[in-house]
Amino acid sequence: MSDEILDEAYERLHRTGPEYQGWLSNHGPMAVEALARHGHQRQVHRWLDSYLGRLDELPRGLHPIDDWRAALGDAKRAGDWLAYFDRQLRERPWRDVLGTWWPRLLPGIAAGATHGVIRVGHAVRALDSDDANRQRRTELGQALGYWAARWQPIPGADRLLDRTSAGESGGPSTGELDVDAALAGLPRIDDQTGGVRDRLDRLPGVPRWEPALAAMRPARTPAEAERGLATLVHRAGLDYLRFGHVAPVMLVHAVTAPTAVLRTLPALDQALWAPSLAAAWAATAAMTAVYAPADGLAPPIVAAATPAEVFARAARHGDEHVVKLADAVLDAHAATGDDRLLTAAGYAGQLI
Repeated sequence: MSDEILDEAYERLHRTGPEYQGWLSNHGPMAVEALARHGHQRQVHRWLDSYLGRLDELPRGLHPIDDWRAALGDAKRAGDWLAYFDRQLRERPWRDVLGTWWPRLLPGIAAGATHGVIRVGHAVRALDSDDANRQRRTELGQALGYWAARWQPIPGADRLLDRTSAGESGGPSTGELDVDAALAGLPRIDDQTGGVRDRLDRLPGVPRWEPALAAMRPARTPAEAERGLATLVHRAGLDYLRFGHVAPVMLVHAVTAPTAVLRTLPALDQALWAPSLAAAWAATAAMTAVYAPADGLAPPIVAAATPAEVFARAARHGDEHVVKLADAVLDAHAATGDDRLLTAAGYAGQLI
C-alpha cells in the first residue's frame, strides 16, 4: 500500500493516545488502514475529522522501561512503553523487534479486549507493503506499546500456551477436537454483565472452561497452524451471524483477533505459528464464552452483495467495528469462497 493518505492519517493519529475516556481503545489506526486497504482513501481524512475529537493526548512517560516483565500490563506505564518501542524500532529492523516481542506479548492476548493484537495485525499488514516507511514503523511501535501496557492473560490459557510453545503433541492433555467442535463445546459464564475484564475474571469459576479450552487439537506443523487460524476466523465469522445480536460490538473481536494473528504469521518465524494459533483460539474462545448466548439465532437473511459492495457499505456506515469486521470477513471470504461470511458485515451494520 503506497498511498500517502494512510501515512498522513497515521501522522494525525500518532499525537493521540491508545485509549480514551478511561480505557476505550483508539480504533483510528485500525480503521484508517482498513479503509485505505480497500480503496476508500478519499474517506480517510473525513472519517478522522469526526473521530479525532473523542481521543486523548499521547500519554507521557514516567521513567524508562528497565524490567520489562514487571512493567507488562501496567497501564500507568503506557507512555513508557510507547517510548520504549519507538526507540526499539529506530534501532532495529521491525521484523526483529516483532520476533522478539511476539512470544512475550502473546500470553497477554486479552490486552485491551484484544485490541493490542488487532492493532499490531493492521500495522504489520501496512508495513508488509512498505517496510521502510517511518509512519508505519511508528504505528507498529505504538501498537506493541499498547499491547504491552494492557497485557492481560486469558484464564487457563497459560498451560495451553506453555504446552504448545514447548512443541508437545499427543498425550492425554492434548485436545483432539477440530475448530468447529471445540467452538460448539464452549461453556458460557452465567453472569454476562459488566465489562470485559469483569467477565474474563469469572471464567475460572466455570468448571467446564479449562477442559473446553484445552479440547481443540493443537497444530503440529506451521501449515496446520495456518489452516487452523483460517478455519477459526471462518467459523467465528459465521458464529457472529448466530450470536451477534446479543453483543454486536464485543463479538466482533472474536473474529478480528484471530484475523490479526493470521495476518502476522508471514512476518514471524514459523516456530511461533503453533503458539499463535493457541493464543488466537484462547481469545476467540474467551470472547465467545463471556459474551455469546448458549443458543444462537438462525442466521439472518441479507441481500447478496459483492465483496467490494460489502466493504463500501461498511465504509458508508462509518462505525469502526463495522469497518473492521468487514475487513476481516473479506479476508475470510477470499480464502474460503463462503458467501455467508459477506452477510456478517451487513448484519453488524444493522445491529450497531
